[in-house]
Amino acid sequence: MTSSETLLAGTRRALLHRIATAQAEGRTPSLVAAVQREGAIVWTGSRSCVDGHGPDGDTQYRIGSLTKIFTAVMVLRLRDEGLLDLDDPLEKHLPGTGGGGVTVFQLLGHSAGLAAEAPAPWWERTPGSVRPELSDVLGEHPLPHPPGRVHHYSNPGYTLLGALVEKVRGDTWAAVLRREILEPLGMDRTTVQPQAPHAGGWAVHPWADVMLPEPAEDLGLMASAGQLWSTTTDLLRFALFLARGDDRVLNASSVEQMRAPAAPAEAHDSIGNYGLGLQVLRQGSRRLLGHTGSLPGFLAALWFSTEDDVAAVVLTNVTSGPAVAAVAADLVRIVAEAEPRIPEPWRPLPEVDADLLALTGTWYWGTRAHSLNLLADRWLELRPSQGPGRGARFRARPDGAWTGLDGYYAGETLRVVRADNGTVDHLDLGSFVFTREPYDPGAAVPGGVDEGGWRGLPR
Repeated sequence: MTSSETLLAGTRRALLHRIATAQAEGRTPSLVAAVQREGAIVWTGSRSCVDGHGPDGDTQYRIGSLTKIFTAVMVLRLRDEGLLDLDDPLEKHLPGTGGGGVTVFQLLGHSAGLAAEAPAPWWERTPGSVRPELSDVLGEHPLPHPPGRVHHYSNPGYTLLGALVEKVRGDTWAAVLRREILEPLGMDRTTVQPQAPHAGGWAVHPWADVMLPEPAEDLGLMASAGQLWSTTTDLLRFALFLARGDDRVLNASSVEQMRAPAAPAEAHDSIGNYGLGLQVLRQGSRRLLGHTGSLPGFLAALWFSTEDDVAAVVLTNVTSGPAVAAVAADLVRIVAEAEPRIPEPWRPLPEVDADLLALTGTWYWGTRAHSLNLLADRWLELRPSQGPGRGARFRARPDGAWTGLDGYYAGETLRVVRADNGTVDHLDLGSFVFTREPYDPGAAVPGGVDEGGWRGLPR
């Protein structure tokens, strides 16, 4: 056994140096950060312009668009309960919005074609009472893009999702959030309105080292797009849920669906793809998931890597300056590279399934060899024996077939086809035939196999 609750001195120094540089070069009044590994917070750090007043894991900051993840979780809960389908038009549940036929799925992944912002005045610096109705949030021309065609980030889109939650639940967005997510996960320091201790928001002059306080408005209907206040401790607890799932809130399969890209990025967007309420970032070969957030006076970033089992949060109280998304990504990278994850010990399966074991080994798609392996969770994995190519993991279905979970064959059906005598003739994968020998003449290969068999070229 080894302890995962401490980091090496060199790793801690590198983390501190990264946030200290970010606070100094980004000229932010304060910055607080924390890193979680294998479900435990292993490092916290902060920097402040006021000596002796550094924030800690209990200090609230406004988290802006990280709020969208919470709204997405609420919508997925409604789907899992059978109260809606992600392909439902919004109008089915919330008629009269003026959003046309946009679907719940499109709203979650920002491909509904809605405008990025609400009509003037600037919604982040004005009271939500300025926009008392959804029509005030959407404006006269809510769809600058055709629904489903492009990814275009939309704050009004998540306002509609918040209204959808309220309509289906018959309760306020804030009440549903507290009851269904925050309380089960023990996130007592995540609130709609700030609760002490909390940071104040500031704007720093771009050409001089002077500051201006920013207003902290109640966003009203726009709350579901960016209202929340939270802490590094609470957000790391939330990151653990997003990585593993929690049946009290959303099961592992549903949070995995949130992490899958739902729409491509906009051409100018450096973030990457977008899932259902989650941004997907590539940092070299590392895949990070999470979200960034900003409101006047605050910047926030949360990234986690399921492969490394590392998460990081960075919160600041400044309108612009530090690149918090890059800082949080660097904190994950520093820990993951300096102290790589120790794999679990190999253990054999608890029991042997003779039928599954008989399927393992080499199969041929035409002449290309593939290996079929039995995994510890009783899934099957089909991969080319050499080089890159199409492959996937497969989960068993009650009808005896298998469903592809990833890669080229995601969602495709794998069937074991047997001959009249009960022996396995071939595997059928989305109509592709895999046989035990290259173009096995004894198997049902479409098009048949030449009766002359394999041959050379006479000299």
